[in-house]
Amino acid sequence: MLYHLLFPLADQFPVLNVFRYLTFRTGGAVMTALVISFFIGPTMIRLLHMRQKGGQPIRVDGPEGHLLTKQGTPTMGGLMILIALVISTILWADLSNGFVWVALGVTVSYGIIGFLDDYLKVSRRNHKGLPGKVKLVLQVAFALAAAFWTMRLMPADLATTLAVPFFKGTLVHLAWFFPVFATFVMVGSSNSVNLTDGLDGLAIVPVMIASGVFMLIAYLVGNTVFAGYLQLHYVPGTGELATFLGALIGGGLGFLWFNAPPARVFMGDTGSLSLGGALGSVSVITKHELVLAIVGGLFVLETVSVIVQVISFKLTGKRVFAMAPLHHHFEKKGWAESTIVIRFWIIATILALVGLSTLKLR
Repeated sequence: MLYHLLFPLADQFPVLNVFRYLTFRTGGAVMTALVISFFIGPTMIRLLHMRQKGGQPIRVDGPEGHLLTKQGTPTMGGLMILIALVISTILWADLSNGFVWVALGVTVSYGIIGFLDDYLKVSRRNHKGLPGKVKLVLQVAFALAAAFWTMRLMPADLATTLAVPFFKGTLVHLAWFFPVFATFVMVGSSNSVNLTDGLDGLAIVPVMIASGVFMLIAYLVGNTVFAGYLQLHYVPGTGELATFLGALIGGGLGFLWFNAPPARVFMGDTGSLSLGGALGSVSVITKHELVLAIVGGLFVLETVSVIVQVISFKLTGKRVFAMAPLHHHFEKKGWAESTIVIRFWIIATILALVGLSTLKLR
């Protein structure tokens, strides 16, 4: 909005020329989202406390300590991130860019699904919210719509292709299978972040780390000079996603202020589903879906631990882990919550660096 309102006046007021620079607007998006989340955070937490008698329902089959340390903490804190993200993006992004609306569409729609899930959990005082099949069908429907929308905005030679990291110029043509693959990426990313969100600060920091990596990727892929130098597949317009991801980071930082141990609020499915969907949609748009599996390797690891646990128990009646997802396994082993969280942050940082190396190692 500010770009459309102020940049046309740059001829009369040269200082407004800064709005043409993506880096300036991305920085503005970070700070705006941060300030908004700081501003609305205390009021939102107070309202959530009033509306949610008893806070988020705690699973009785979960780690025993959660019944003591997390009882009464409100959920739906993801609303704080979503409000800051949407307002900041609309203020600082070029709203004529279709990719921005695709990313916002996936993020908000998945946030609505998560909100319904959280609302049912709180209102029923039960950790079971929206039925799993209903949730999955809604996620798939929104992701499919986003996949077809992205294909229409893409250059024809890239619309249905998959780029392979470490191999320059390599494109796998998926044809009709591309929307299915893109849907899998968005739904998988959303649910992976959701599974990771189980301890104070555990999910939001890796999400911000991954967002920072993809902020750089979006900028480079959308710049013909840098894309050519790094031998990336140039996708016109993706650079504008840097403002969207900057807003996500700013909103995430503001949320972390209130989510730091001991958390005053949980993001809930409202936040985890939407943030995972945001990362998935950006990876599809920038043609870096496989890189997301590296950068978001922590989320993949948590998801695999659940899959392995379920398969092992059904086939053999035995559990591989003391409890799944993986962070609960380490809780059962006696690790302190802060130890698990910080070590998982370290893993997320290492994986982000590995993912960044794919930009040059080709």
